[in-house]
Amino acid sequence: MDPGFTAEQDEIRRTLRELLHKRCGPAELRAALDAPAGHDPALWAALAGQLGLPGLALPEGHGGVGCSRTDLALAAEETGRVLAPTPLLATSVLAAPLILALGSDAQRARLLPPIVAGTLTAALAVPAPALATALALTGPGGGEWAGGGRAGGVQARPAGDGWRLYGEAAQVLDGHSAGLLVVAAHTGGFVRSRTLLFLVAGDAAGVVRTRQTALDATRPQARVQLRHVEAELLGDEEADVPRALAGVGDFAAAFLACEAVGAAGRALERTVEYLGQRVQFGRVIGSFQAVQHRLADVYVQIQAARSAAYYAAWATGRTEDVTDDAADDVTQDVGGLALAQALEALRLAASEGVQLHGGIGFTWEHEAHLYFKRAAGDELLFGPVHRLRAHAAERAALFTRTEVTV
Repeated sequence: MDPGFTAEQDEIRRTLRELLHKRCGPAELRAALDAPAGHDPALWAALAGQLGLPGLALPEGHGGVGCSRTDLALAAEETGRVLAPTPLLATSVLAAPLILALGSDAQRARLLPPIVAGTLTAALAVPAPALATALALTGPGGGEWAGGGRAGGVQARPAGDGWRLYGEAAQVLDGHSAGLLVVAAHTGGFVRSRTLLFLVAGDAAGVVRTRQTALDATRPQARVQLRHVEAELLGDEEADVPRALAGVGDFAAAFLACEAVGAAGRALERTVEYLGQRVQFGRVIGSFQAVQHRLADVYVQIQAARSAAYYAAWATGRTEDVTDDAADDVTQDVGGLALAQALEALRLAASEGVQLHGGIGFTWEHEAHLYFKRAAGDELLFGPVHRLRAHAAERAALFTRTEVTV
């Protein structure tokens, strides 16, 4: 592993930081959170038109930039710094890779170019609260989370030349505004039980979408109800959906880890800036040794998490150049462990930031609470941390007793 960035990666990160600095300040962020879509369409259009960010990790043959997934994961550190209100995670990290991996040639040609152009957003819909399990981050994946052939979740049944979906998915990231839904549904009953993915237009007849009140407003969520909705099967019935979702989970974990360390780093910067200005007992608060020790602990935690996140980003990029079996060896649990460490670092940086800002840190008017909610919200969606680590230990068989014959 080369620990340095390439010239292209440095340029992507620098350009992205400059654009976000101009177009994603605190006022723009709050305005976007209050908008019906929950994100800033103008910012999303700029990211697509000027940087090609939605298609950064998609092949050039489908209109993408053709960079590796490592580049997109590293770019997430910049979007995390400002809690950028965009559908990047839902569209480019969760939905688009599934279309690329499982979709037919016609489906890829129809859907990926508008995603790259920023004119089509997408969302992955799985029954709540199964997103982390579906992505094989906190459990073995499989298909039971999709309904198991019983009531609940989303059920799919053949209907003529197509399919019909019935059920409900909650906590769907950007599900209320996405133009395309990638829905995980259970089919086959008890005899041939399996989970498949289906494509549903966001405005299709029978789709009812309601934006939910989320702890972290920077990640808008929705409840999606499907009432006998016409759907298109993604790929074919022989697709290995659990494996594809696990691959997306590895990528998403690296992306989220980089995003979390970006947010943690910015939370620490804001705290240091404040402590260098606030005067108490006739001295700048930042001059007190006890405060400096607390900040040093946060800094060390962030640096360790950043190293782990960068390694996970590098590892997930390598999987694009090796076979499926080798890819499992390269990325096994790296993303989940990096995500666990990054979420802990963000939680520490955000909580210390709130406390060291004093009374102002607890107010709605200050941005400190937004970073704290991002830490808590991500752990609820993709964790918790102890389950991320427990699943990694289980896959690595760390606590499996083996007999040794002498």
